[in-house]
Amino acid sequence: MKLSVKEIEAKAKQIRYSAIEMICEAASGHPGGSLSVSDILAVLYFHTMNYKPDRPEWIERDRFVLSKGHAAPALYSVLAHAGFYSTKILKNLRQVGSPLQGHPDMMALPGIEMSTGSLGQGLSAAVGIALAARIDSLKYRVYCVIGDGESQEGQIWEAAMSAGHHKLDNLCVIMDHNNLQIDGKVEEIKTISPIADKWKAFNFNVISADGHNIKALIDAFDKAEKQKGKPTIIIADTVKGKGVSFMENVNKFHGSAPTGEQITCALGELKCQ
Repeated sequence: MKLSVKEIEAKAKQIRYSAIEMICEAASGHPGGSLSVSDILAVLYFHTMNYKPDRPEWIERDRFVLSKGHAAPALYSVLAHAGFYSTKILKNLRQVGSPLQGHPDMMALPGIEMSTGSLGQGLSAAVGIALAARIDSLKYRVYCVIGDGESQEGQIWEAAMSAGHHKLDNLCVIMDHNNLQIDGKVEEIKTISPIADKWKAFNFNVISADGHNIKALIDAFDKAEKQKGKPTIIIADTVKGKGVSFMENVNKFHGSAPTGEQITCALGELKCQ
């Protein structure tokens, strides 16, 4: 599915609005990282990835793994707006018996390729899925969003080592580089710099992009698809809480839902964009 830049921008706004709406309804969730990753998901699902919503098990589909599973509201939102299921179920986030739990469950909803939540593990799954494509002589691509705070986990680098070793050019990793994690600034908790140099050392093709510029993201994903002989990572510079003024770059909204007047303000700002 390939939409125009303006159409994708509109989809990103829908994704943000639905994500915050469901977090407000649940009074629980992770708004900051859901908002920072929304433009990335919009480009993936409305320009880059090859899939069929009415046939979620289609063998040749591209696969997406949300390693930073706490951003599940954005994933649930994009899947609904892409046609995998009705947007009506989004109001059931984190409810007892709902398929929309706090982290993605691959057994609960169509379109979810891997259950994630324990940080660091999603990339390993994505590497395995990409390697399986090669073994099975299938041409699908694998996309995996990781967090910058998540990149303090050793398993991220074990997975990167494997991907580089196997020259998995059908794998594209996207770092949601919003500079914040639950305890504060990434650089203050445990620096992951120099980011690009580290990924290059693991034999990755490294691309930097503005994670909120749709055209820049399209160009980055197009370049990644053309890369042969090594996997790609797109380091996407983003703003935690993007689109809601009082949430932007504010650490407490990593995992806290807006309350009271904040709800009206947040939804109002997103609706007017």
